[in-house]
Amino acid sequence: MIKTYLRLLNFARPLSKYTIPYFIFAALHAVFNTFNYAMIIPILNAMFNSDGGFHFVPLYTFPVIELNQEGFNALLSYFYTIFFGESFNTTKFLALLGGVTILMNLLSNLFRYASAMTVESLRINTVRRMRDEMFGRVMAMNVGYFSDQRKGDIMSRILQDVLVVQYCITNTLQVAFRDPFLIIGYLALMVGISWQLSLFAVIFLPIVGLLIGSIVKRLRHPAKRVQERLADFVSLLDESLAGIKIIKGYNATKFIIEKGKALTENLARNVLSMSRRQQLASPMSEFLGITAVAVILVFGGNLVSSGFVTGAGFIAFIAAFSQITRPLRSFIDQFANINQGIAAGERIFTLLDSKCEFEDKEDALEFKGLKESIEFHNVDFSYDGEREILNDITIRIGKGETVALVGPSGGGKSTLSELIPRFYEAKDGDILFDGISIKDFSQESLRRKMSIVSQDTVLFNDSIEGNILMGRPTATHEEVVEACKVANAHGFIMDSPEGYGTNIGDRGTKLSGGQRQRLSIARAVLKNPEILILDEATSALDTESEKLVQEALTNLLKGRTSIVIAHRLSTIYNADRIYVIDQGRVAEQGTHQELLDKGGIYAHLIEMQSFS
Repeated sequence: MIKTYLRLLNFARPLSKYTIPYFIFAALHAVFNTFNYAMIIPILNAMFNSDGGFHFVPLYTFPVIELNQEGFNALLSYFYTIFFGESFNTTKFLALLGGVTILMNLLSNLFRYASAMTVESLRINTVRRMRDEMFGRVMAMNVGYFSDQRKGDIMSRILQDVLVVQYCITNTLQVAFRDPFLIIGYLALMVGISWQLSLFAVIFLPIVGLLIGSIVKRLRHPAKRVQERLADFVSLLDESLAGIKIIKGYNATKFIIEKGKALTENLARNVLSMSRRQQLASPMSEFLGITAVAVILVFGGNLVSSGFVTGAGFIAFIAAFSQITRPLRSFIDQFANINQGIAAGERIFTLLDSKCEFEDKEDALEFKGLKESIEFHNVDFSYDGEREILNDITIRIGKGETVALVGPSGGGKSTLSELIPRFYEAKDGDILFDGISIKDFSQESLRRKMSIVSQDTVLFNDSIEGNILMGRPTATHEEVVEACKVANAHGFIMDSPEGYGTNIGDRGTKLSGGQRQRLSIARAVLKNPEILILDEATSALDTESEKLVQEALTNLLKGRTSIVIAHRLSTIYNADRIYVIDQGRVAEQGTHQELLDKGGIYAHLIEMQSFS
């Protein structure tokens, strides 16, 4: 718990940038705030002409500051003499006291505002730094990491858990400075009025703290459960919005709604359990505070009647004691929030501490481009370490060659292609680029030389041009247009409301499947890669568009090293070599004609499609 808390504070670095000014502002706020309640004594004495109170003595030189009744009286006498002369008048004196009270209140709130803005600056910068680090960590993870994670849970940690943690960090300043300063200030005033009454308060206040502290200790685990249940709901929300068409198509709306209700009910139950403990702290301290005031009324009344305390002093003491319960209550509440923040912090660090399945070597080579070939040597692969997807794959892709991967669905074609940009790492065997292991190159330099067009078209909620520029952000508008012409996308783009500036909606929902696929191809064309991976790149196109795009791709493939995956076998007739992947193994290999002559799996697939 302490370790988590210290790690959270590290996000507020440099802490001294905030703690030093906050210390000064909080201290001055406490001084002037306490002074407000000290003003009750001279005001009441002046109003009721009480004995033992203020006695005016004309002073024209600023007195030596003393932290006692005499020093306070000297200051009041000095300011009265400066403003009103040597003739004392109760009305004028009350006016002076009123003006001093207003000034003290103004200064108190001014420094309170300054301290609050210091905390806000800390909070905002802490949240920014935390989200930057979390987002950067998530984006740096290998693709395989996301196979085991729910997007909603990741989103919840970055969006919701951070909001909880921010107050854990900012409340630290309040616990360390603001509330203690106020408590010390009020105690000093109370001791100055009556040490007997103050002794009672000092004995009673720790009892309040111990009672409420027992509640705070039980907050941590409910807080953690709340964050977990919230993550479950965010995950369902994300999945439901992404799959809304499927939900509607299967009339599963009621099923999803009921599932959502079950999650929100569970969340509400956990929030209520936590709130029950959390909200008990404030009324309990309030009740104990009023009880103490009632007891003080009896005890203090005797002191007043015995002459140990003046009537004005006793009222000021009651006012100060009623106020000291506020920072004390706040002090205890902040501990509750810190405990809740630590629970959320543990979830954040679970994400930040996640290890990449594989990382670049410290001395990783820069991939300059393919010179000879890409070779798979006895490659095995499994997602979960148990069920093998690829088994003893050995293939060669020469520079400038177009190699096609075909075979039944689920055979491992897409998985094989995803090993080339190193989205995943082979379990056994190796992949060589010009005889050098893929593990010796940096991942970024490998991917810089590649473009990937997959069957699952991924577009972003941006303009058409913005999506295409992801291929090469420095490209000019004219180069974007040329890439779109190659991909047969220029026509429908110009027919769009704002041309290349048209927003395509979330995940490209404003476009048809064929249009989305052509934009994906244009993005790859713009990058102008040395190695091209096409995974069912024409699967979403209509017959006419497929013919035009296929012609464009044929030109694009010339001179490039290309790996083409296709179920429509008509698209890979001209491949230099075709590998038939079946149940994770290379079942056949050769040219189109050679495989037809064998009369094996490939010939059977061609026959079935011809029959269709």
